[in-house]
Amino acid sequence: MSDKISEALDTSFEAKKPEEVKKELMQSRKEVKVDMDDSEKDYNKIRTNLYELLGDGKEAIDGILKVASEGDAPRAYEVVATLLKTVADINKDLMDLHKQVKDVNKDETVHNHNTTNAIYVGSTSELQDLINPDRSRNKEIIDVNHEVKEDDK
Repeated sequence: MSDKISEALDTSFEAKKPEEVKKELMQSRKEVKVDMDDSEKDYNKIRTNLYELLGDGKEAIDGILKVASEGDAPRAYEVVATLLKTVADINKDLMDLHKQVKDVNKDETVHNHNTTNAIYVGSTSELQDLINPDRSRNKEIIDVNHEVKEDDK
């Protein structure tokens, strides 16, 4: 059937058996799993680093708050504000990391092999005849010639 469509549309189409398609998908998933392991290691390392930075930032904030409250120096409070912003940014970076890992982990191995802009020039019945040749053989011929008799008038 696909040969007739390809011939009618003057294109080439190579049909693959479902087993072959499944095998190709499994091979591409194996390749992705290798990359996933690397990205998972990187994710864990970055996550650990961000958590350590958060802990260090909290300790720094506690220390500079003591200095700021004891000395009442405006510069010390400015440093506290900067540290608070930095810690907040690290929290945002941690959430962005989760989103990025989620995007990386999406299964992009399944490819869509649909033809979206195929053009066929012909009638619908001609296309159906090309696709299903049995359809054209099974057409019933109805004789519409009817003789009018003088008695029927």
